[in-house]
Amino acid sequence: MNRARFLCAAAAALGTPARAFAQEDVADPSQQTQSQALRVLLGRGPAQKLDDALFLFEGRRFRGSFSVLPGGDVVNTVPLELYLQSVVSREMPPSWPSAALQAQAIVARTYVLQRSNPTRDYDLVPSEANQVYTGIDAEHAQSNAAVSATRGQVVRYGAGFAQVLYSSCCGGHTESSRDAWAGPAIAYLSGVGCTYCADSPWFSWTQRIALDQIEQKLAGSLQGLQDVRGITLDARDKSGRAQYWTFSGEGAPERVKAADVRRALGSRVLPSLLVRSVALQADRSVRIEGGGLGHGVGLCQWGARGMALGGADARAIIAYYYPGTGVGND
Repeated sequence: MNRARFLCAAAAALGTPARAFAQEDVADPSQQTQSQALRVLLGRGPAQKLDDALFLFEGRRFRGSFSVLPGGDVVNTVPLELYLQSVVSREMPPSWPSAALQAQAIVARTYVLQRSNPTRDYDLVPSEANQVYTGIDAEHAQSNAAVSATRGQVVRYGAGFAQVLYSSCCGGHTESSRDAWAGPAIAYLSGVGCTYCADSPWFSWTQRIALDQIEQKLAGSLQGLQDVRGITLDARDKSGRAQYWTFSGEGAPERVKAADVRRALGSRVLPSLLVRSVALQADRSVRIEGGGLGHGVGLCQWGARGMALGGADARAIIAYYYPGTGVGND
């Protein structure tokens, strides 16, 4: 999920005034019921109407209708609950326990409602930058049932929507939003210990990468340093994640943000920032041990699965990962 979108939403939660709505405005899901439509920017490509409720875009069937922006991008206008039928099955395996799927549906619904923006031509994009959405062919009976069972339910904090985020596996402790992105502190996103995601294949991982490749990819950050001979991690935050890596060698040591290291090396090399150890090997490779997949803030999806298998319902799962919030109707 996109960091900039989260920070903007967090600022709004802290009191940024909302624009007044004119009668002709596109319906804003956050101001309406769950039956209202939202607008998803699908991108450029051929779109063809099939009937009054379906259309085809790049070989995929979508519910709702579409319009084409002046620049050629196709925007899907779709009822929120029908959008969620595609999203929930793409964001969480439909074979997982119903309580986990229901928690995912509630969080995904909240994500939409506290990010809609009637001042733009669209509300969301259909990728991991927001939520993965690929139309009807992704729908599944179990995830559809979770959407239906939680119809209209959202995560609330005080009088408004909670600023929800989620990722695949936290690796043992979710990250605080403030430590992750240096944004405003949010009480229910301060991080919690998680013993429920141990079944994830990403709970612990080991990666090996050539030191020459690290030096090449981080060349812009290591300009004053040649021939890296050591890598150390800063003190870790309470989630176990170090905010900086220090590279030493010939020249002055260089301290680089962990997020910049991950960005440079790529998420395939560093699945998360929960890095437990970094060790240079005799063959000039670097052995990196860590855990988790994704940013680790908010709901841990594998943790939700583990809690559900242990008998927790959707509300208990949400209360655990977003402490101090409640589930209510939109």
